[in-house]
Amino acid sequence: MAQFQNDKEAADSLTRAYQQLRQEIGKVIVGQEEVVRLVLTAVFAQGHCLLVGVPGLAKTLLIQTIADSLDLSFNRIQFTPDLMPSDIVGSETLTQQRDFQFVKGPIFSNIILADEINRTPPKTQAALLESMQEYAVTVAGQRYPLARPFFVLATQNPIEQEGTYPLPEAQLDRFMFNIELGYPSYQEELNIVKNTTSDRKPVVSKVLHSDDIQAYQALVRRVPVADNVVEYAVSLVHKTRPNGERAAPRAKQLLEWGAGPRASQYLIVAAKCNALLTGKYSPDIEDVRAVALPILRHRLVRNFKAEAEGVTIEQIVKELL
Repeated sequence: MAQFQNDKEAADSLTRAYQQLRQEIGKVIVGQEEVVRLVLTAVFAQGHCLLVGVPGLAKTLLIQTIADSLDLSFNRIQFTPDLMPSDIVGSETLTQQRDFQFVKGPIFSNIILADEINRTPPKTQAALLESMQEYAVTVAGQRYPLARPFFVLATQNPIEQEGTYPLPEAQLDRFMFNIELGYPSYQEELNIVKNTTSDRKPVVSKVLHSDDIQAYQALVRRVPVADNVVEYAVSLVHKTRPNGERAAPRAKQLLEWGAGPRASQYLIVAAKCNALLTGKYSPDIEDVRAVALPILRHRLVRNFKAEAEGVTIEQIVKELL
């Protein structure tokens, strides 16, 4: 880990590291610049991500490539209907000496890819809750801390709903970002086909180590924020609450539930990180706006009127902004 004279020097270093990460990830992932930006923002802001997209959009490959560019341990958990909580966190086994020994599950890693998280029952989904919030798991009354840094990057298929279990609101709220992946453009798809149908295999270099990432995470927390930026973020969240005194008229018309205080916290932390990644030393209102949609997307619940009229959450958030 490089030593810096002051936070300004560290911030400049983070901006350079971010550009280098983008370059390495770009060797494998064509396009998806916004998705890469948001996932890396979550990494430096100590957040978890939910990636939603139809099959074949390289969600798993994207997460694997980001893990390759960071010198961190990585585990992929394929969520299936028969997956048990012990398959994630681990379990106690009886040894030859007739005492119990805890065998760690795949959750004991820096980066967890929770593939198709909505394919497993709520009991198993809940096994992730404690680890995402507390950075620890409890088995048989014993608490085991997880290695830091720790991120859960979950994927979800939005079109095939047979045999799926919708994520409960409590678990959705623990994800900093809900990132939607779209289809590539015509030119991007041409490049994807050329890259993936040849024998050329790009090599991704490791850019940052565990200590670097933790130092940058601490730096993000130290970034100063002007009062008017905090007020803008909190005001935006209050506008989404249909029964609140500061509710926006459109929220009263179209929303059943608004976002909670965690959304306000994430808006500020993500805005701080967004500012650093774009070469600024303090966030402004534009940085809050840049991260608002993926933070609010999964925290707002439409009412019957909005669903009947086909008004999307994206449209509502854009109106509130």
